[in-house]
Amino acid sequence: MAIKDDIQSAENSNQEDIQEPLILQHQKSLKHGGRTADEAQTSRKENLWMVYLSTFVAVCGSYEFGTCVGYSSPTQAAIIEDLGLSVGEYSVFGSILTVGAMIGAVTSGPIADFVGRKGAMRVAAAFCFIGWLAIYFAKEPMLLDFGRLTNGFGMGVFSYVVPVLIAEISPKNLRGALTTLNQVMICSGVSISFVIGTVVTWRTLALIGIIPCGIVILGLFLIPESPRWLAKKGYQKEFIDALQKLRGRDADISQESTEIQEYIETLDRLPKASLLDLFQRRYLSSVTIGVGLMVFQQFGGINGICFYVSSIFESAGFSPSLGTIIYAIIQVVITALCSPVIDRAGRKPLLLVSATGLVIGCLLTGASFYLKDHNMSANAVPALALSGILVYIGSFSAGMGAVPWVVMSEIFPINIKGKAGSLATLVNWFGAWAVSYTYNYLISWSSYGTFVLYAAVNALAIAFVIKVVPETKGKTLEQIQAAINS
Repeated sequence: MAIKDDIQSAENSNQEDIQEPLILQHQKSLKHGGRTADEAQTSRKENLWMVYLSTFVAVCGSYEFGTCVGYSSPTQAAIIEDLGLSVGEYSVFGSILTVGAMIGAVTSGPIADFVGRKGAMRVAAAFCFIGWLAIYFAKEPMLLDFGRLTNGFGMGVFSYVVPVLIAEISPKNLRGALTTLNQVMICSGVSISFVIGTVVTWRTLALIGIIPCGIVILGLFLIPESPRWLAKKGYQKEFIDALQKLRGRDADISQESTEIQEYIETLDRLPKASLLDLFQRRYLSSVTIGVGLMVFQQFGGINGICFYVSSIFESAGFSPSLGTIIYAIIQVVITALCSPVIDRAGRKPLLLVSATGLVIGCLLTGASFYLKDHNMSANAVPALALSGILVYIGSFSAGMGAVPWVVMSEIFPINIKGKAGSLATLVNWFGAWAVSYTYNYLISWSSYGTFVLYAAVNALAIAFVIKVVPETKGKTLEQIQAAINS
């Protein structure tokens, strides 16, 4: 087996004889579940209000993420006028956010592993707080760009640590629904910032962006640390206390705590993982799944379409303001509606339905531009463009927006979660930058060809999900990771 081969290459033969049976036995028990989930569940008297409170605090970080993304669109004209910026200088201000996010993505895993999930949330909130103040007081481009870069760093850390924290504190029957709230709050932050930004000044909007940071910083004093991180660090008393708080004072946590501890002890017998170790056979499946989903999420065109949706509607002859409002509403509503469905329908079906819808949306939009470019059926062009974009964003919100983050938070063993999560998050942000940067070049090459290209990527995503991505609903994190990495 793969684990046996890896252990043989890392440890001497005497250790192999002792460790391999333990690892195989434990993974076998995880795959078969030990006691059934129903037996474990009925033995508990769970009171999950602390899980919900912790999730609320965490997704305030997601909302902050959304406010950072949504800030630049409604403030562009006012900032250019007030500070006398050129279009090029403002473009630097807008795009430097993703540069900061990539830096945050690279460091997010090590930060979360070193200071804990709560510690990483504090770091992210502090950077966003500083960033907003810098933007508020900016009187020249340098301070403005510094604030935007700092916001991006905090956003990059939030994008990793929020779904990881929620996944590690949630019961398995609620984990998918609670983790998808990450995407719901990101969408809400983007949409609300866009609306508020039309009625307040850009400096006031920067001050409003501080509010979620304050909620996160204060709320972290009220919630426990991730029990799995505490167990990994050897904080036994704190681990039990945190798990008991999350499951309720009268809950029976013996089964869950034993399973977590045994799995972490199994992982601790393996050598410490480095970045290169992620590509060993033992971890290759989980890394392929996590990184692959991020590649398809971004290179399917979402940031090109999201950043330039107004110009898409305008080019197709549809009202850009009305189209953008409808786009924002559908994005939030469908993401929210699909949040409770993920634990019933499963991750894989949602990904497949979503990717299929993305293909259809891209083809409809591409058809509208094809008709326009060839002066055919001019009356159908606006309707096709609107239908295509709404099908696209509705489909993305139903699955490809949230589910890759849910799966990423589930599949990596805790001993590589920091490095693997950082890699997946970095790939995600690099994809966001690459797609948004190349969109205008692609459109100038061929407007309809651009959407056909995005459709092809989303068609490949369907094949990837069918062949590679496992179903993870209804399983503990330890069972998922043992099945993938054995």
